[in-house]
Amino acid sequence: MMRTLFLHPPSYQGFDGGAASRYQAKREVRSFWYPTWLAQVAAIVPGSKLVDAPPADLTLSDVLPYARDYELAVLHTSSPSFTGDVKVAEALKRENPALKLGFVGAKVAVEPETSLLASEAIDFVAREEYDFTIKEVAEGKPLTEIDGISFRDGDRVVHTPDRAILEDMDRLPYVTPVYKRDLDVNHYYNGYLKHPYLSLYTGRGCRSRCTFCLWPQTVGGHRYRTRSVENVLTEMAAVREMFPTVKEVFFDDDTLTDDRRRVEEIALGMGKLGLAWCCNAKANVPYDTLKIMKDNGLRLLLVGYESGNQQILINIKKGIRVERARQFTKDCRDLGITIHGTFIVGLPGETRETIQETIKFAKEMNPKSLQVSIAAPYPGTALYQQAKENGWLPEDDSTLIDEHGVQTAMLSYPNLNRTEIYESVETFYKQFYFRAGKIAEMSAEMLRSPQVMKRRLREGVEFVGFIRNRGSA
Repeated sequence: MMRTLFLHPPSYQGFDGGAASRYQAKREVRSFWYPTWLAQVAAIVPGSKLVDAPPADLTLSDVLPYARDYELAVLHTSSPSFTGDVKVAEALKRENPALKLGFVGAKVAVEPETSLLASEAIDFVAREEYDFTIKEVAEGKPLTEIDGISFRDGDRVVHTPDRAILEDMDRLPYVTPVYKRDLDVNHYYNGYLKHPYLSLYTGRGCRSRCTFCLWPQTVGGHRYRTRSVENVLTEMAAVREMFPTVKEVFFDDDTLTDDRRRVEEIALGMGKLGLAWCCNAKANVPYDTLKIMKDNGLRLLLVGYESGNQQILINIKKGIRVERARQFTKDCRDLGITIHGTFIVGLPGETRETIQETIKFAKEMNPKSLQVSIAAPYPGTALYQQAKENGWLPEDDSTLIDEHGVQTAMLSYPNLNRTEIYESVETFYKQFYFRAGKIAEMSAEMLRSPQVMKRRLREGVEFVGFIRNRGSA
């Protein structure tokens, strides 16, 4: 087995480009998701090392010495961070020319050839689900005999057959031992999750067909494949002993609530373990299921509302009705379930009027917190293809972030340009948060807890700085 380094490369300060990050960019407050996909394959390769540079504030000079200690380096990359990640790869190769180096991630899965040709430092890229692909590389198996690999052979690029999708998810070892061994839970923040938190997957894939969503269209697929409930709860039983300071667990499946019977069984198990937990959810979960979840430790749901305009939801194939989302939100409020809502501006069909309609809808739903993102046409998504076909992209369609790592507005429509879309994010945040009722709600929460007050003040400073920097961009 080759000595193997798994690296989430250094990037912009505060840049969250991990495979669990829905939007690979610097957020309005310091936010980092666990590098779950890299941790998963690190758990499969014995003796490996996982280094997650951005949350640990590691620079290129900090990670370069690793090149001399390993035979194989696997770097996770993304469309926004690819150019910088290539520079890291080239620096590692200069440090150790014998190092075999590969890239993984959605970017190289959908653009394997152009990714390889970007630099001679990249020896191979792994497509699709790459867990066992990388294991075979680490075992020294010839690249020609490994499914799901693209590599250079002289002047040509060779693509081996696609790797079969993983059906038995219980084959995957637990990621928590890798977290314990290589990561510091205190480095991972999200404004809406208690700190420190832990996040992981109980399954892969999403049944929804949202045109903008990256992972189901590139790596995970649209069929929801899951670990057994027993497998999940066995790992959860060890969490409290392994991570005594962790306050809650976030199940990062694209839509854990897609399988309602299963989520109810997981909830009952979490209730018996006495663990607080949160998850992603579509705004269509029935009251009875929500009640079982809440009664068994559920604290928060991350809900992708996206828009308050029904036609936009139809345009992006969200598969949800605005009225259903209203009832779902009322049910959560009645049960005492906290909601972190996510919204997107600049989706197909967006106008100045629909942006205001969505802001009004967000204020009506009044989640405890929200995130406003700009529609991002990632390569490999239906939104990207639609944008190319309709001329909504600039000539250089590779700039998803600016020089500071902040998300840019790439899409532009005949009646709504990218500058207006970009500026609407600040408008959205201000109209939602700078309301008397919202300010009173947040103030009351801070007064009840000195710890919350300290955290919210820090986040407030970060938020104001983020908005100020966007305004000067």
